[in-house]
Amino acid sequence: MSKITRDMGESRSSGLKKTRDRIAQGLGALLLGQKEVDEALLKRLKACLISADLGASVTSHIIEQAIQQTRRQSLNSLPALVEGLRLALVNKLKPAEKSLTVDRLQKPFTILLVGVNGAGKTATAGKLGHSLIQAGFSVLLAAGDTFRAAAVEQLASWGRRINSPVISQQTGSDAAAVIFDAMSAARTRAIDVVLADTSGRLHNKEGLMDELGKIRRIMTKFDSQAPHEVLLVLDGTTGRNGLQQVLKFQQVARVSGLVINKLDGTAKGGFLAEAVSQTGLPVYYLGVGEGLNDLKPFSAEDYAEELLGGLRENK
Repeated sequence: MSKITRDMGESRSSGLKKTRDRIAQGLGALLLGQKEVDEALLKRLKACLISADLGASVTSHIIEQAIQQTRRQSLNSLPALVEGLRLALVNKLKPAEKSLTVDRLQKPFTILLVGVNGAGKTATAGKLGHSLIQAGFSVLLAAGDTFRAAAVEQLASWGRRINSPVISQQTGSDAAAVIFDAMSAARTRAIDVVLADTSGRLHNKEGLMDELGKIRRIMTKFDSQAPHEVLLVLDGTTGRNGLQQVLKFQQVARVSGLVINKLDGTAKGGFLAEAVSQTGLPVYYLGVGEGLNDLKPFSAEDYAEELLGGLRENK
């Protein structure tokens, strides 16, 4: 098995700067003029974290952990509380920090991308394909979004951009058949990885969700272990509403990991922590832009700093 590199380049991507500014600075405003930790401060802090879609359970957990740490150290200071919150959030999210692993014995290794309309599945397929090629794998893209004509051309454009073949059929074709053909082509050409795009579908539309089940069944006929990974691509700007998407897609598509796009530019970036807490799924990547290299492996340390670092700066 081969793990995709977790080299992050710069430790904190500028693509998450807005999340840091909008969330962390808002929290930091609570601490202005405050010298000690008291119940009133904790209450306001909890409300502010929940408003950032961190979720009541995660918020309560990290605040309680931070309080316990400061008590153990006999400290009642804001710096100690801030550091305690950061460490508690890192510990909470560390299990979600997992590398995508491609098993070279499973050939082709098939990755299915699912999610609602507009979440960025096609662009994620292209950027992930680039990352895999950089890691030494050969990649084939499958245009399983047969509903939108533009989606096929968009994926073809990504294919040209990363020098990867694309298997597609005309608009309205059976998506499962397209993906099956792509897997067959990949085996014939000895290609390592198939990245299969799919049509966007609302998580509360049973007919559309049932189609995912059909796609999985057809893929299993080709390879009993396929799909080897099912990545749910989420639009981070949806905030806590995205949690319902995770739960439904996890039930229908057997999601194995998350990719979260567009966390920049939203004040709801705390949603990621609740999604991890509620589902136990790993977060493989954060999408921070449209460039080839703008798919960053998730880092619990960096995420916690992005979310809470402003508390340290504004206290």
